[in-house]
Parts: sequence; C-alpha cells; structure tokens
Amino acid sequence: MPDPHAYCTDHRACVARGLAEIERLACRKGVRLTPVRRRVLEILLESHIALGAYDILARLSAEGMPAQPPVAYRALDFLIRHGLAHRIERLNAFVACAHPEAAHAPAFLICRKCRLVAEAVAGPSPLSREAAELGFRLETSVVEAEGLCPSCAGEG
Repeated sequence: MPDPHAYCTDHRACVARGLAEIERLACRKGVRLTPVRRRVLEILLESHIALGAYDILARLSAEGMPAQPPVAYRALDFLIRHGLAHRIERLNAFVACAHPEAAHAPAFLICRKCRLVAEAVAGPSPLSREAAELGFRLETSVVEAEGLCPSCAGEG
C-alpha cells in the first residue's frame, strides 16, 4: 500500500492529519510524546523529504528548543522504536512513518533529485521466504529504491 500523503501539496493538512493519527496511537500504546519528541515528529511530517539529525537540530535550535545532538538522537530513537518514524539507511536520514497504526515492513521510494521519500508496505519478499526455508528468523530488512518522483520525472 503506497503512502497516500507522499506527493501531497497541502503539507499543513498532512501534518495535522499525521499528528492526530500519531497522538491517538500514542495514547492507545501508553507512549508519552514530550514536547521535543512531538516537535521532531512535526518536523518530519512537515515535508516528505528525508531529514538528517543535524537538519532537525538546526530547526530545534532556531525555535529555541534544546538542540544538543543527544536530544535529537534520543527523540528519533524513541520515534523509531515506537514505529512513528523510520531511518533511511541510504541517506542517513529520517522520515515520519506513513503507516504508524500497522505493523509492517516498509519499503522506501527515494527521489534521487529532491530526496522526497514515499513509503510503501512491502509484502513478503523472496528474501523472507528463502530465510524461512533455511530456518533463519528474519527480524528486519530494509528496502530502499531510488528513482525520480513525479515532479522531478516531469522536469526532464
């Protein structure tokens, strides 16, 4: 299932919708969104471009919030651990989870030009089937595909 918000043009609505979903989920899970965690999540939701930890720190600092590297990394670690954000290995960057309400194996479609990231839910892969056949218990795998988003593909 592709990310329905990946190519949206009204980011304010996207952020509001994403925060409402995540606040309901956090309440159900009994997870506390501190002001810093919430703001880091808002920053990730404000665009669908993958952001590095130092990009996030710069935003926090500009807003007068605590902006030491451990603060951002602890918030990101918390969001990832609770399924509210993902780390994009290829970019060493982070995005908000597009499907926080469901346990899933994400697959990321990364625009090589503008860094926009769309999240899709990956189904069972040949790797997971082969791992099962070998008796290997696969705990995590990351699928990251690079190409051009609709806007960048239309430019050339």
